[in-house]
Amino acid sequence: MHNTDILKELVDLGALGIIRVQSSTDLVRTAEALREGGLSCLEITMTTPGALRAIEEARGELPDVLMGAGTVLDAPTARQAILAGAQFLVTPTVELDVIEVAHRYGVPVIPGAMTPTEILTAWEAGADMVKVFPASVLGPAYIKAIRGPLPQIPLAPTGGITADNAGEFVKAGAALVCAGGWLVDKKAVAEGRYEVLTENAKRLLDAVRKARKEVD
Repeated sequence: MHNTDILKELVDLGALGIIRVQSSTDLVRTAEALREGGLSCLEITMTTPGALRAIEEARGELPDVLMGAGTVLDAPTARQAILAGAQFLVTPTVELDVIEVAHRYGVPVIPGAMTPTEILTAWEAGADMVKVFPASVLGPAYIKAIRGPLPQIPLAPTGGITADNAGEFVKAGAALVCAGGWLVDKKAVAEGRYEVLTENAKRLLDAVRKARKEVD
């Protein structure tokens, strides 16, 4: 899939699921549960044990899911993730070497940033989209404020996103909302109640669709 097609799929769906679990077995089952709820764009964090193997497995078992690697902190990890099958990279901070590796391999990269300076620095370094983190602390009003002077930069708020507040971030101008902790309920995963994750995915996507209609 081409770089622009991957970005289009992410923005068209409007939501990205972040998977941070304790084992690779949980990971594939979690990905399947989220996919059942319609969430076909997922990010596996590199802090998950066996993350690289899990990306390979998930790509094999869920070919219709767009699978990225998150919490990518350096160039070697970026390269390993891409070789394992990651279709896009996400970082928590502005890592210029990761952006460089992503460009080298033709893979979209979404660096994390907070301040206007960081956001613009990431964009000018070649970010395809900028992850605004931590969104729960900054709030939807911050996204709206950033969009004023920097309307050309697609923003992906991350951190504390739920079905209850996702719509407000969309209305504020977010190109994409990224949900993790609330979406992938740790207690539900531990108890094997993966249907909770499927329901959360449906609720998140419904909130995004509803907010987009209101904006249109």
